[in-house]
Amino acid sequence: MSEENDEARTGEQERVLRTLDPRSLRGLAHPLRMRLLATLRLDGPATASQLAGKLGESSGATSYHLRQLAAHGFVEDAPERGKGRERWWRAAEQGMLFDESLNSDPDPTVRGAADLYLHEHATMHTQEVANWLAVQREWPEEWRRGADLSDFTLRLTSAQALELNERLHDLIESYREAAPPEGTEGAAQVRLHTHLLPRALD
Repeated sequence: MSEENDEARTGEQERVLRTLDPRSLRGLAHPLRMRLLATLRLDGPATASQLAGKLGESSGATSYHLRQLAAHGFVEDAPERGKGRERWWRAAEQGMLFDESLNSDPDPTVRGAADLYLHEHATMHTQEVANWLAVQREWPEEWRRGADLSDFTLRLTSAQALELNERLHDLIESYREAAPPEGTEGAAQVRLHTHLLPRALD
C-alpha cells in the first residue's frame, strides 16, 4: 500500500517515498500525527499554530506531536519560511509505502500500530469523500464531471489483483509526470484513492 502526495514546496525537488519499518510505524501511528503529516504534505509548510487552527487542536498539542514526528524523521524545519519567531515545519518525504509484513510482525505493539495506522488512513479517505460531497456544487460542472465515486466487483486471482494494483499505480504515475506546471490556469490539486479488497463469499 502506498500513500503519496505532491507536496507544495518552492523549487524542484526529487520525490522521496519512505518505507515504514516497525520503529517509524510506532512513531507515526497516532491520529493527530497522521493528520499533521498529511496536512503538511498536501498544503505545504506551516507553523504549529497554523496547523492547530486548521485541525481544530491546541497549539500545545500540535507542537508536541510535530516534535515527535521530527524525532522519527517524518517532518523537518522549513528554513526558507523560518524568518519569524515561530518555527515552520515541512514534510520530509512526499509519501510512504506500507510493508504488509508489518501486519504479521511478532511484536504485538507493531501489529497494534499497523491496525491503528490503516484504520486512520481509511478514516481520512472517508473524510475527504465527505468533504467533497459537501462542497461539490461550489465547483464548476467540468470538475464535477471529472470527479468520480465508483465501485466495481471483479473475480481475480491474487496474482491478477497484484497486477491490477501495479498497473493502476503506473497509470497514476504517468499523470503525475504529465502534470501541468504549478500556477497553470484551470488546474487543481486532486486526491485519488484506490481500494482493492478481497471479499469472502458464504
